[in-house]
Amino acid sequence: MYVEESGQGPDWVIFEAGGGCGRTCWDPLLPQLAGTARLVAYDRAGRALSGGTTEQLGIDDLAADLVAMTEAVVPGEFVLVAHSMGGLVARRAAERLGSRLRGLVLVDPTPETSPVYDTWDRTPRKIDRALAVTQALSRCRPLARLFGGNVRPLFSADTYQAMLAENFTPAGIFQTRKEMQAVAAAIPQFRAQPPQLPKCPTFVLSAARAAKGRERQNASMNEHQRRYADSLPDGCYEQVDSAHFIQAGQPQLIATRIKQLLQPTT
Repeated sequence: MYVEESGQGPDWVIFEAGGGCGRTCWDPLLPQLAGTARLVAYDRAGRALSGGTTEQLGIDDLAADLVAMTEAVVPGEFVLVAHSMGGLVARRAAERLGSRLRGLVLVDPTPETSPVYDTWDRTPRKIDRALAVTQALSRCRPLARLFGGNVRPLFSADTYQAMLAENFTPAGIFQTRKEMQAVAAAIPQFRAQPPQLPKCPTFVLSAARAAKGRERQNASMNEHQRRYADSLPDGCYEQVDSAHFIQAGQPQLIATRIKQLLQPTT
């Protein structure tokens, strides 16, 4: 597992990327916190600079990896920040992290209660077929740049080039297919027996800007994110003027929420 540490300070913040992404998706946010805490971003097994794996890892496996990484790297308490699919991983990991988890920030997560998962038994097959075509075509680098065009305006040139080299490659897209399969397998389990609710203070940040044609779906997602936050012992829901990659659209806001979680309790 490839881990990058940056920043300085007595506190620690761990970052869990969303599906199809590695550590680089947090690049816009890290400078906002560099003088506040030690920052740890990593690539999940099989992703980007981490070693490849032939196994089909599930969400529980990825959560176990996250817990093991924190035990190896972080000496005490920390704040965990997770984006999108990473929210499923973080919530499962939170069950095992206990008092070490100082706070949790879920960045535009997709709760298992969302109607988007109601037809999830069919959706992954469609996504996988599309990704299989993308995987084959990504061997042609001009086409790979085309596939990565949606993230290009959101990130710096250096970050975009790293994403292009690590995620929009045949190996990177193959790993994304495996991550989508992990989500497909996890949703029935999460619906039947949801993870224990995090006992730590938790921010649920919801992207208010919908992709064109997905306004109704996004509004439904926002509502289920709000309901999840309301169910928490110490949860706070916040709608953010941003698209899905809030860490790129509103990095200062996320940094402010993390700093709130790092403040000593009285």
